[in-house]
Amino acid sequence: MQIILIQDVNNLGGANEVVTVKNGYARNFLIPRKMAVEASPSNLKQLEERLKQIRKKEEKMMAEINRVIEVLNSSAIKIGAKTGTSGKIFGAVTNVQVARAIREQKGYEVDRRKIHIIDEIKELGTFKARVDFGNGHETEIELEIVPE
Repeated sequence: MQIILIQDVNNLGGANEVVTVKNGYARNFLIPRKMAVEASPSNLKQLEERLKQIRKKEEKMMAEINRVIEVLNSSAIKIGAKTGTSGKIFGAVTNVQVARAIREQKGYEVDRRKIHIIDEIKELGTFKARVDFGNGHETEIELEIVPE
C-alpha cells in the first residue's frame, strides 16, 4: 500500500515522502496515529502543492540570506572596546558584542550563536569572524576593533 508520510517515521522516511508499506501497518498503525495518509490521487495533488510552496519559501529564504551576506561583506564592522595605554582590550570581544554591532550598523538581526570568532580578540586591530546561516551558507566578516 502506498502512503504519504505526514511526519518523520523512524526506519521508514521523512515527512512529505511517498512510501510503500504493508496494508496492516498502514491501516492499523500509521493512519490512525495521524503519521500518514493514503496516497490517493487527491492527496498526491495536495502533496505536490505543499512541496511547491515549500520550494518557493526556501527560494525566498535563500534570496534573503544572500542579501544579508552581501550587506555583511560590504564593509568592516566597527566595534568599540575599552583599552589600556598599550592597546590591549580590557577583557575580550565576544559574539554578543559582534551581534549587537551588526544590528546597529547593518540593520540585520543575527543570532549570536551563529557567529564564531576565528581568533580570540584581545587587542585593537582587524579580525575575522564567521557567520553560519545553516544549510552550508556561511560567510566571513571583517571586524575592526577601535578604541572607545
